[in-house]
Amino acid sequence: MAPMRTITLNNGVTMPQLGFGVFQVSTEDTYDAVTEALRVGYRSIDTAAIYGNEEPVGRAVADSGIARDELFVTTKLWNSDQGYDEALRAFDASAARLGLDQVDLYLVHWPAPKQDRYVDSWRALGKLHADGRVRAIGVSNFQPEHLERVVDATGAVPAVNQVELHPRLQQAELRAVHARLGVVTEAWSPLAQGALLGDPVITSVADKHGRTPAQVVLRWHVQLGNVVIPKSATPSRIAENFAVFDFELDGDDLARIAELDRGERIGPDPDTFG
Repeated sequence: MAPMRTITLNNGVTMPQLGFGVFQVSTEDTYDAVTEALRVGYRSIDTAAIYGNEEPVGRAVADSGIARDELFVTTKLWNSDQGYDEALRAFDASAARLGLDQVDLYLVHWPAPKQDRYVDSWRALGKLHADGRVRAIGVSNFQPEHLERVVDATGAVPAVNQVELHPRLQQAELRAVHARLGVVTEAWSPLAQGALLGDPVITSVADKHGRTPAQVVLRWHVQLGNVVIPKSATPSRIAENFAVFDFELDGDDLARIAELDRGERIGPDPDTFG
């Protein structure tokens, strides 16, 4: 199997380009799913306070026997904990549930613009980074105006913006802003929650390469330069999703997939949610 690729963040920290997400993985299934992912070769695990499964993620990491410096653990600040002091307390609670003294990446989960507290939350993440509690800090679901505002207010550029991104929502404008600012694009719902797996373009490309539709979509993300975090609780799919570094899509494949963009969201609108 081809080696994992890494992405270098704007503060010099490196993270695996392919990680394992646990959104909508039940508390009961999380320990076994993360344990299997680590066995297969994943070294990046993405969770969040709102997922309710930080504790089993932490147990699986602790029980894996893998050196801590070989692992990359992400968690996120939930909307109800926005604000400076609130964010600091929320991080302490997340770190305790994970059983970690230091988290590799901490994200503001949503801008929640109606609350208008995300700049204060971002300042709190800056303190956590300065104090060494977090190796890198970033945001999630931020639109260009949210990104510009936190940068203008603090001078600190998020290392990552984790957003809904898949062939039907390719986010070209947002990715261009990321490129200009030096923000890494990380894709959640990279398979559009399975909605793309029967698309005739995707299945045609998969047949051409002797791969599964999921592998084709994940490979598309990799070639765009995205960090990508597929999730599954099924061992065969956990392994399948990991095997995307030993083939390459050609220019025709990429052009056909580019035509699938419809601007269609599966998740909430970041301008109104929260």
